[in-house]
Amino acid sequence: MENVVMLIVGAGPAGLATAACLSQFSIPYVIVECESCNASLWRNHAYDRLKLHLAKEFCELPHMSYPLDVPTYIPKTLFAKYLDDYVERFNIQPKYLTSVESSTFDNEENCWSIMAHDMAKSTIVRFTAKFLVVASGENSAENIPMIPRLQSFLGDVIHSSSYKSGKSYSGMDVLVVGSGNSGMEIAYDLAIHVMTKELIRLGMTLARHLPLNLVDNLLVMAANLIFGDLSRYGIRRPKIGPGLVC
Repeated sequence: MENVVMLIVGAGPAGLATAACLSQFSIPYVIVECESCNASLWRNHAYDRLKLHLAKEFCELPHMSYPLDVPTYIPKTLFAKYLDDYVERFNIQPKYLTSVESSTFDNEENCWSIMAHDMAKSTIVRFTAKFLVVASGENSAENIPMIPRLQSFLGDVIHSSSYKSGKSYSGMDVLVVGSGNSGMEIAYDLAIHVMTKELIRLGMTLARHLPLNLVDNLLVMAANLIFGDLSRYGIRRPKIGPGLVC
């Protein structure tokens, strides 16, 4: 049994930020992570072109800014490097390959009782903690809905966490189900629209006030003015805009 003041479950950005803030006040903690690295969703379950969707000034972790030379929209490789530097700066030492199996609150002892599995040693680890922070991520578990006749579909069916790039789907018809961040980015990647972040932001703003087909036409016209004809480079862009493609 290991007694701790605070147990943090998950070594993603939220868990690491919590650990850094606690260290600023000299509050002891233990952080556990079921994977073998920090930010495993970013490193192992993200598509190649992934970037932060917000400008870097809105995505900094507490007490440490990004280097001045990083781009406004940070790609996943640079974000992972930033997290590694963050871990080193605040001396965060996650217990990797440790999966929390259960947690219960003891009203008499006024503390949490947590059981975890140390996968590296194949042993059970027990913690008692005054505070418990669950930072395992809202998107940590994939979900493929039960769709009638899906099992008889002859093509590939994958979750967005397994998608890497559109190269594997060249010349194929692909249906993207869902229009959240991942769905929109994957559709954007497959359709090889060439857009700037600023154009997409403009389109999202205009879509609040104008019909989507009109916004799409405006975006395609603007992209043509900015980039010209890209077919000579082997890039054939869809004739419909990114909103209708997605």
